Amino acid sequence: MTAGKIIKALSGFYYVKAENGDVFQCRGRGVFRKNKINPLVGDMVEFEESNPGEGYVVDIQPRKNELVRPPVANIDQAIIVVSAVKPDFSTLLLDRFLVLIESKHIQPIILISKMDMLDQQKTAVIERYREDYQKIGYFVQPVSSKQEEGLASVEKMITGKISVIAGQSGVGKSSFLNAVNPCLNLETNEISESLGRGKHTTRHVELVEINNGLVADTPGFSSLDFTEIELEDLPDSFPEMRKRQGDCKFRGCMHFKEPKCAVKAAVEANEIPEYRYQHYLQFIEEIQNRKPRY
Repeated sequence: MTAGKIIKALSGFYYVKAENGDVFQCRGRGVFRKNKINPLVGDMVEFEESNPGEGYVVDIQPRKNELVRPPVANIDQAIIVVSAVKPDFSTLLLDRFLVLIESKHIQPIILISKMDMLDQQKTAVIERYREDYQKIGYFVQPVSSKQEEGLASVEKMITGKISVIAGQSGVGKSSFLNAVNPCLNLETNEISESLGRGKHTTRHVELVEINNGLVADTPGFSSLDFTEIELEDLPDSFPEMRKRQGDCKFRGCMHFKEPKCAVKAAVEANEIPEYRYQHYLQFIEEIQNRKPRY
């Protein structure tokens, strides 16, 4: 058997890059389907070669983490791309991404794209949001693929890491990757003015080599749900709440109805942005009202 990493999944095939650099087109063993095991891009696997350049994945090594949407495993960091405009910047959508990433214990990086399309007033608004998220502890970088603004610092962060790049459709993920590495020539589409949202241009998940690192270009999507997050784990997905947890009067405080809550006090003192706390309450309600899993 030969060891390798799945670098692309497409139409039931898994493209495995062996340690010598060769890529093999593989199928998964039937036992995976029987045991409801789904090989993911990023998996370290062992495979048997059946024909030249072809084989079967026979074993999957334990994962350090995994995402369902996008379906990628063993990620070092998540590059979340949100656009300043078209579609408009949304703290709610950004917080959804951040909660999902935080719940998987993956390091998030926030890129705000299309900064070149803003006037001075709107730029000032985005800068205030940037400051909010930086105070929480996130790395936030405004970028413009057309003007190559902010790309150099992001290139350094990609080196030697496995990164997943994700965001709403139309925010410019493929444009960003093309700007960092023009040789990729990934397909991009303009925003549909009539729909006000992007068209799905990426058709599969694939790890692409950029600056001696691997980046997963993933299908765009416009919504996230919290089917895998338990209610009691939600506060830990907000770093500003996580660090104040020990200051609350009650152990396991959910920062909702409990008295003498350090998080609610921080919101009242403007130490935590009001919109972040409102999103947290919205996510609590969403998790409470979701349909039970069977």
